[in-house]
Amino acid sequence: MAHKAGFVNIIGNPNVGKSTLMNAFVGEKLSIITSKAQTTRHRILGIVNGEDFQVILSDTPGIIKPAYQLQESMMDFVKSAFEDADVLVYMVEIGEKELKDESFFNKIIHSEIPVLLLLNKIDKSNQDELEEQVQLWQEKVPNAEIFPVSALEGFNVPQVFGRIVELLPDSPPFYPKDTLTDKPERFFVNEIIREKILMHYKKEIPYSVEIDTEEFFEEEEIIRMRSIIMVERETQKGIIIGHKGAALKRVGVEARKDLEKFFGKQVHLELYVKVNKNWRSDSRQLKRFGYSGDKK
Repeated sequence: MAHKAGFVNIIGNPNVGKSTLMNAFVGEKLSIITSKAQTTRHRILGIVNGEDFQVILSDTPGIIKPAYQLQESMMDFVKSAFEDADVLVYMVEIGEKELKDESFFNKIIHSEIPVLLLLNKIDKSNQDELEEQVQLWQEKVPNAEIFPVSALEGFNVPQVFGRIVELLPDSPPFYPKDTLTDKPERFFVNEIIREKILMHYKKEIPYSVEIDTEEFFEEEEIIRMRSIIMVERETQKGIIIGHKGAALKRVGVEARKDLEKFFGKQVHLELYVKVNKNWRSDSRQLKRFGYSGDKK
């Protein structure tokens, strides 16, 4: 039996549902999802294996005009998504009319690889609006196959996945068949904690935070973790901790519950807050956290 395998890269503006789609395809929560923009900072691979296929999905940060070095690095992950894709999934939502970066948009319309344009959140529209949007995108991206979807409700998601498999080249698998992602366990610890911070803090706070899991010891019955929440200023440290430590405790309790679900065993989580001044603009620090700190 012929085997298909390839890289399928999901791109689009912030908050259009890329992470929701990725998780729906994989059947696991690999990418964090919140209502805030720029939730995804890294390029996260999710791998779906079948008897005769391996789909390597890549969730990328939402396309923005970078304001500081961390965001420049996030856009580097998006650029790399164009370089190794066998299928490009361009995701827009109902009511959207353009990509926030013209150069990325030009790459899509001149792409030599198959492009699937997913018109997401159709559960929030009516038939007339949907038809109008389909026509708009057919004119804008004539090289794309258009699929109306609801990633959250699962509408048309299996059909899109089936089309992806059809478009993949014949190839042996790139990863062992029991692999779910390319990221280590500590990465998901950091992401789950960061998700809780995105949910509970406002304004600039969530965007000034990076998580570093310094200890991860797995015993037979329990996993013991020690994670540092890094902020850029002393005032932010006080906000994260909250009155008598209540805010930090809430983050810890909620993160621990999700971590226990993710790892399938008891978790002991210690959280600390530390000031790491201007880490978002420091090449050395960015490299340490897995971003491309040095500009090419």
